[in-house]
Amino acid sequence: MSDYQIETKCIHSGWNPKSGEPRQLPVYQSTTFKYDTSEEMGKLFDLEADGYFYTRLQNPTNDAVAAKIADLEGGVAATLTSSGQAANFYAVFNICEAGDHVICASAIYGGTFNLLGVTLKKLGIACTFINVDDDAETLAKAFRPNTKAVLAETISNPALVVLDIEKLAALAHAHGVPLIVDNTFATPVNCRPFEWGADIVTHSTTKYMDGHATQVGGAIVDSGNFDWEAYGDKYHGLTTPDESYHGITYTKRFGKKAYITKAVSQLMRDLGSIPSPMNCFLLNLGLETLPLRVERHCYNAQKVAEYLDAHEKVAHVNFAGLPNDKYHELAKKYMPKGTCGVISFELKGGRAAAVRFMDSLRLASIVTHVADAKTCVLHPASHTHRQMNDEQLAAAGVSPGLIRLSVGIEHADDIIADLAQALEKA
Repeated sequence: MSDYQIETKCIHSGWNPKSGEPRQLPVYQSTTFKYDTSEEMGKLFDLEADGYFYTRLQNPTNDAVAAKIADLEGGVAATLTSSGQAANFYAVFNICEAGDHVICASAIYGGTFNLLGVTLKKLGIACTFINVDDDAETLAKAFRPNTKAVLAETISNPALVVLDIEKLAALAHAHGVPLIVDNTFATPVNCRPFEWGADIVTHSTTKYMDGHATQVGGAIVDSGNFDWEAYGDKYHGLTTPDESYHGITYTKRFGKKAYITKAVSQLMRDLGSIPSPMNCFLLNLGLETLPLRVERHCYNAQKVAEYLDAHEKVAHVNFAGLPNDKYHELAKKYMPKGTCGVISFELKGGRAAAVRFMDSLRLASIVTHVADAKTCVLHPASHTHRQMNDEQLAAAGVSPGLIRLSVGIEHADDIIADLAQALEKA
């Protein structure tokens, strides 16, 4: 559906029913799929034929939604995972093994920080955290001969650093590695990282894509643009025979879809972080209204950010839609339609004031979530980034009093009124 606008793709991509078939994407709630002969199923196990045989690997509902997300991002293929954490893990582990090294933005979601800095370290994969605002010469020092990937967020959670995608993509490519961009906050409605040089995109579909806090999921999308064969010795998992699949070489057999095919047929086979078909069905419903909701989220967030920025009790506001924000110009370049509905800010009274403010909210909820229809709030230093020490918190842009506010799609005046009464008590 390459000729259609993204609003149309959100509704129609992925599922194209034939005459007499269901108009809405069905839920294929089955673990298994029947075949008439043993030979037919054998060909599926050997990756010699397309089809379904076990939902841990592929399912028609899941695949339709993956195809829709790939179309939204402009990629060649995608796969869905059971969570955003699983998506980032698979995206990295698909091309890394013990003895390898990755580079990651320091301003990033706390779970991703721990995944790369702690958990992958146990698997023998080292990680260097960088300040993506540094100049290219400084950033280049982080690369090693065994570096396999660079990972960052389009808009970081919760510091709201806007990534200079072109700069980081050029740096990664100069060192022969792909750039992986977590596009959860911006969504493909506001930013399509492949158009700026990124190679792989991940999502926590739990957030804006779902939009209603009804399912947990993730997605990995491949642009098909990174030339794995050009660095065959480095990415031998893709460019040399896989003995667990009778010597298949993914790049030779599947071309531009090699990366996603390996992630599904190898990692999903062995690790099994699949989403349920029902969750994918719910995700698809959310995707249909994604452009409408993102527009409202951005409109409301702009109103709220302007209100907070002018309030006497607010020390500072992080939101690229404000002209005085340090990332305003980058946001205009990469996200001219808006960034997202998430704001972070700090009160002059620090941590104690932040707690009083949050406990006084009536409309907004204190939840471990972000980016759905309802306004919600969280204290990163105590919650999502709790595992970090003071130095790590500072590098991630998380001060002790920082508040993350996810502005919902309620009426902006009602959201602001709730903030106003809570600020009086802060």
